[in-house]
Amino acid sequence: MPEQPTGGLVRPDVTVSDAVAIAREHWGVAVTASELGSNQDRNFLLTEADGARSVLRVDNPVFGDSARDAQHAALDAYRSAGVTVPAALPGLDGALTQRWRGLSVRRSAFAHGEPMVDAGYFAPVVLREFGSLAAASVNALAALDHPGLDRPHMWDMRVAADEARRLLPSIAEPALQDRVSAAIAEAESLLQRVAADLPVQPIHGDLTDDNVMGERGADTRLHPRTVLDLGDLALGWRVAELAVCASSMLHHEPERPWRVLDTIAAFHADAPLSDAEARAVWPLIVLRAALLVASGWRQLEIDGGNDYARERIAGEQAIFDAATAVPLVEAVELVLDRLGVAAPSPVSAPVLDGSRLASLLPGLEGEVAILDPGVEAEDLASGAWLAPDAEDALVRAAFDGGAAAAVMPYGVFRLTRTRIDSPEAAATWPVGTVIHLPAGGRLPITAPIAGRVGASASGAVRIALDDGWVCELRGADTAPAAGTAVQAGQEIGTIPASATARTLVVSILRADVSPPSTPAVDAAFVVPDLVPAWRRLSADPAPWLGLPSVAQQDEAPAELARRERIFARAQERYYERPPQIERGWRHHLVDTTGRAYIDMVNNVTGLGHGHPGIADAVNRQIRILNTNSRFLYRELAEYSERLLALLPDEARRAGADRDALDTVLLVNSGSEAVDLALRLAQAATARRTVVSLREAYHGWTMASDAVTTSAYDNPDALATRPDWVHVADVPNRFRGTYRGEDTGARYAADLGADLDRLAGEGRPAAGFICESVLGNAGGVLLPDGYLADAYTRVRAAGGLCIADEVQVGFGRMGSTFWGFEQSGVVPDIITIAKPMGNGFPIGGVITSQRVADALATQGQFFSSAGGNPLSCRVGIAVLDAMVEEGLQENARVVGARLAEGFRALAEKHALIGPVHGEGLYLGVELVRDRRSMEPAAAEAAAICERLRELGVIVLTTSERSNVLKVKPPLCLTPASADLVVSALDRVLTEGW
Repeated sequence: MPEQPTGGLVRPDVTVSDAVAIAREHWGVAVTASELGSNQDRNFLLTEADGARSVLRVDNPVFGDSARDAQHAALDAYRSAGVTVPAALPGLDGALTQRWRGLSVRRSAFAHGEPMVDAGYFAPVVLREFGSLAAASVNALAALDHPGLDRPHMWDMRVAADEARRLLPSIAEPALQDRVSAAIAEAESLLQRVAADLPVQPIHGDLTDDNVMGERGADTRLHPRTVLDLGDLALGWRVAELAVCASSMLHHEPERPWRVLDTIAAFHADAPLSDAEARAVWPLIVLRAALLVASGWRQLEIDGGNDYARERIAGEQAIFDAATAVPLVEAVELVLDRLGVAAPSPVSAPVLDGSRLASLLPGLEGEVAILDPGVEAEDLASGAWLAPDAEDALVRAAFDGGAAAAVMPYGVFRLTRTRIDSPEAAATWPVGTVIHLPAGGRLPITAPIAGRVGASASGAVRIALDDGWVCELRGADTAPAAGTAVQAGQEIGTIPASATARTLVVSILRADVSPPSTPAVDAAFVVPDLVPAWRRLSADPAPWLGLPSVAQQDEAPAELARRERIFARAQERYYERPPQIERGWRHHLVDTTGRAYIDMVNNVTGLGHGHPGIADAVNRQIRILNTNSRFLYRELAEYSERLLALLPDEARRAGADRDALDTVLLVNSGSEAVDLALRLAQAATARRTVVSLREAYHGWTMASDAVTTSAYDNPDALATRPDWVHVADVPNRFRGTYRGEDTGARYAADLGADLDRLAGEGRPAAGFICESVLGNAGGVLLPDGYLADAYTRVRAAGGLCIADEVQVGFGRMGSTFWGFEQSGVVPDIITIAKPMGNGFPIGGVITSQRVADALATQGQFFSSAGGNPLSCRVGIAVLDAMVEEGLQENARVVGARLAEGFRALAEKHALIGPVHGEGLYLGVELVRDRRSMEPAAAEAAAICERLRELGVIVLTTSERSNVLKVKPPLCLTPASADLVVSALDRVLTEGW
């Protein structure tokens, strides 16, 4: 066949009506036709009268029969290997290739599914599947031998640099042309080092998101399934199959190009890459991106009417921008690290027996303080890390303590650099060691390592080592001339005398890299995702400086493996790739890399994480006294009185059918509180039967689990309740038996019928337990009038009314302190827990003296830790802080802002159904159809994963697990609330 012309091809001149005629004449089918896009051929979708579809391809004349025959052989190889491809359909004469007016035409079966190219964000599982598909392709084609495979063409990555360079003049934007030219040169230079070692075999050559049809999985994501378009099938570098595929992943989230490492790792798992191939992957990605951009511009030059090419320009530009967003050397090291290729290390450090920094600053006298700016640093508690001068404060404190130098170590993720309320992670990992010196006289600097002085910028000394590494010192006043050989301990500069503090930065780097943009007096910093590369491109100077090495890496995967070794399968954890959370402050969580997240689920820490008032209360009380409640001390009565004072006035007075609430019993958790409440109801009524609602969660103890009816928590819940539990219908006006606004009376009437039936069976109800707001359902408010009617019926039947306020009480509603106030009722027993101790284990029951005294019929009540001085003092501190910080009002105001934002999103995104709740107990219900209310559970789970990537911790709840539960600490700010809404909008727009 003739060689493909350089610089693109003009497509065959074939119209839609021609396509209809071709189908009729050569395949005997009557069809309608519509054109599909192509850069160099003509493709048409053919549709028959019965709806059957197929694809007609009119090949560019440059391609010969041998190439087509090779493609047909490749289709057979794919099918034999289990790779899904559309079948080639023979014409009336039995041949796969037909001739029409000198052109070669073929028809193939229609590939069902959805195009992947415009699918938006790709989840990690999808990225991995593309890598596995590319591996399956090379494995399937490895043994294919056909003369039509050995053909020159411009998309052969072996000639990509030459082809892209030849097309550069077509790029009409000078700045872009310069960028592309530079990228070609750098990638080509790295590639030339390994090109001779890259294996060659048949490859698809264009296995991209544009040539793969996807199918929706159970997780509702689009997954790659069917491979299309073998027009670029030929011999080529095996690794090029991966590079071409991976490059097409980049535009699905160009801001984080390193996500494509999932694709590369998945390919490697099924088709192991050699060292040379691993080093070639990213240079080939860059060259592919450069060729896409250059050829796109050229295609428009020669075929200006090609709308397909015009539409692809922006996507190709995004691929190039993403491919070059990370410096090429860094990207190569990211690949090598992910694939487990060993990294070179600099020359071994000497064993130093002198004082710290003596090898660098021999004239330094006094203590050298190693500062801790890390995520778990004690000196950064109570939000001190957010202060603009947090690092300066650490240094000042060291100097005030008499330190002669204060060191900010290499490789410690700095909490001080963490950025809150941001969808992107901050650069928190320092590439160098920073030495802070107080004001003082001149200090000589000696070389900590032998080498040769290189060209140095102002204030910097670069010592080239013998093994391809460089020791760089910034902050020096003088330096030896370039080319000077220096020995360890030889003076190479000075730190000048100064009336202010001074800084010296020491870095050990590979000679072929420059650190990221760096202030003159600080280390360079990189984002956590790039740390694996910089651990290979830099080294910890500590051993050469006589300092301890404290460098860190993300240990979340190892910690997860450790936990999985010792945890039971029934113990839950969040997320597919959970971050390791080691610090919290207010409504923010911070992982070990310094990545901050907005915490939208921790209703246990109602005040927020790391509250100094709670820490002080614990610290003070634990030093004074902690014993059990059988002893007499003031904290127990003081806390109990404070709790009772929070009840509405009506509750503290007796009513016609109820007692005043005047007694508190303290335990350690919500489960214990519910357990105790049930015992109280049974003891006070001398009955056993308890009525709970369907789809409820109340706890995990034997009794609280018995009244837990959620099939999500226990799929067999309804069938396995003990005989003393009766399950009543849940009054969910969105998903229950009765739907709409005026359903309260009907649900209450059904409850009344249940109570009558139980009495008739000789099983009268001891109590009725219900969350005041349906928290487990996602904050669904009870229908108007339901709870008041239900309480009246329960009391008329001789039972007691239990309000489970563990989740929804304690100011979370905003407009009221207690959830039951939303319904204008007063219960007989109230259970409370989660926010009482702001994470400290406290639970409690509030009831009447009469009900509480009934326990005496079953013996004495006692809880070893419940109500002890420590827990009571913590509880009091929580109540004080709630008042001082106006948290109930904040819940009302910020909660309303959040709900308004979510409801505005519902106008834009059909996936959002009802927005439930009040204050800062909200639920965003996701549905596939608003009329049928089909739950979007898989979507909800996937959306939570994506939100975590954007810095928002949200999880699912409800019986169907399709509600995003929103129950953050009550200190949530408007700025954080707005970011949560914005992040959800982004996910629903871009995909998950």
